[in-house]
Amino acid sequence: MLNQLLVRKIAFRLIMLCAISLAFTFKNHQSPETGFALVELFTSEGCSSCPPADALIAKIEKENKDKPIYILAYHVDYWDRLGWKDTFSDSRYSERQKQYATWLKLSTIYRPQIVVNGRLEFVGSQERTLHNAIAGALSETNNAKLEVSIMKQSKENLTLSYHSNRQTQDYNLDVALIGLNASNKIERGENKGKTLSHVQIVRNLEIFKLDGKENGTVNFHPMKEISQGNMEIIAFLQNVKTGKITAAAKVRFKPGRVELQCH
Repeated sequence: MLNQLLVRKIAFRLIMLCAISLAFTFKNHQSPETGFALVELFTSEGCSSCPPADALIAKIEKENKDKPIYILAYHVDYWDRLGWKDTFSDSRYSERQKQYATWLKLSTIYRPQIVVNGRLEFVGSQERTLHNAIAGALSETNNAKLEVSIMKQSKENLTLSYHSNRQTQDYNLDVALIGLNASNKIERGENKGKTLSHVQIVRNLEIFKLDGKENGTVNFHPMKEISQGNMEIIAFLQNVKTGKITAAAKVRFKPGRVELQCH
């Protein structure tokens, strides 16, 4: 009788040890945080090589609506001199491309050019390269998070609240106003006679120095189109020394509500 009781006690302890071991194993094999891809295209309506790149990001945007992929199309102004002034061009976007040339140690700038997460660049019409770059970015472990919300909204100003779970020294918060789509008939230049379609058009870009603050507010000045419900805000954290982007968030405006997405 005593031996049977002892055997039962030993068996019970073994079962408990196995249960504890299994619990520990499951706890330490949780799925890591997945990555994200912030895709920046530098393009121009006056460039004959750019429409394929514009079409490519439109395809990517359509096929990946539920994934943490953030697309920004900057229309540069240095191609405006060749017969057609791009409706959406801005010198600030050309300067941003030049900054990438410095960060990525490039000898020149060109279009169409794509930069992914501030680290990898290539010709914007290279579909396989873009797919591989996005797949690689999404597969990376990423524990950095950025949350952005609207605290106050008016026709001329948005007060945005931001929160990062990581230290932000040497980081800026970049905030872009995005036009979801548009089309233009080109009357002069290399694309004369064509009607070009665009998606994810950067209409305004403001950069805020965070000075190490992980939480705070910024005042962003959108365009009047924001009241039409066809715009979105993409915000991201970018290292000022390397150009690396570590987190991104999206605020999409729809009639009657605001839809938040972050990564």
